[in-house]
Amino acid sequence: MVRTVSTMLPLGTKAPNFALRDTDGKIVRLSDFDGSRALLVIFLCNHCPYVKHVANELTKITKEYIAKGVAVVGINSNDAATYPEDSLEKMKEEVTARGYAFPYLYDETQEVAKAYRAACTPDFFLFDADRKLVYRGQMDDSRPSNGRPVTGEDLTAAVEAVLAGRPVPQEQKPSLGCNIKWKPGQEPDYFAG
Repeated sequence: MVRTVSTMLPLGTKAPNFALRDTDGKIVRLSDFDGSRALLVIFLCNHCPYVKHVANELTKITKEYIAKGVAVVGINSNDAATYPEDSLEKMKEEVTARGYAFPYLYDETQEVAKAYRAACTPDFFLFDADRKLVYRGQMDDSRPSNGRPVTGEDLTAAVEAVLAGRPVPQEQKPSLGCNIKWKPGQEPDYFAG
């Protein structure tokens, strides 16, 4: 496990396109979420202790916001050859075990993670109705073993602002988690400097 922080993709960035397979084998595209009030893209995986730490609260929060018209999608970009716990088969088990109400997609080529400049799991990207990035960063200040409760307060404050038509605060803290498990030779250049 390598502790890694978000790259903090510039606010205002348009949501990069994707077309990825979900745990049922269906191709899910960015355009499938057209018309939603906001889009939350979460880079996560099954085995990361940071994801496991927030997973129950994440399930609860995302169900609440999906009911309010927010589109949510989870994307796993880890190399399943090296990390078999993150295989598509294990992703299916994770959806059932966690009760995820959002599509959980597999980014086998890791190109979508690169397009979003995703760095860690979990890594959160919130886009407004025009699919412009308004929030990227942490779910809250809780980390495994730091003793702080998992509240989701940073992420929920951003979603609430979008739903209310208010600007999202510009001061945003990067997410922290395990690095995305890149395939050999695939580590993106945004880590170079």
